[in-house]
Amino acid sequence: MRWVVGRRVPDDERVTDPYDTGRPAEVDISNVTTRDDVVGVIHAMVNDLRKHKDDWANTSLDTYLDALATSIEDIEQTYTERGETMPSQPSWKLVAELLVSASAYE
Repeated sequence: MRWVVGRRVPDDERVTDPYDTGRPAEVDISNVTTRDDVVGVIHAMVNDLRKHKDDWANTSLDTYLDALATSIEDIEQTYTERGETMPSQPSWKLVAELLVSASAYE
């Protein structure tokens, strides 16, 4: 088992269907509260990308940055769909969440 953005998944769960969009980086962001935590998330994302590049939807800088911009644009809708209130001020955890979500966002 491994962690994928706060959930455990079997080691053999891989993207095999050509219509799958990819999975997000396997990084636990549940305890992110500081800038250093976000730096750790980024390092973990790089390691995950190197190990599981075929599983990510956005493996080039241009597709990742485009997905990151879209993730930021859609963040209020994402919170609404989850039944959560959008924070009035961004947090380090929100930054980490956006970075990780962009790894699979289409």
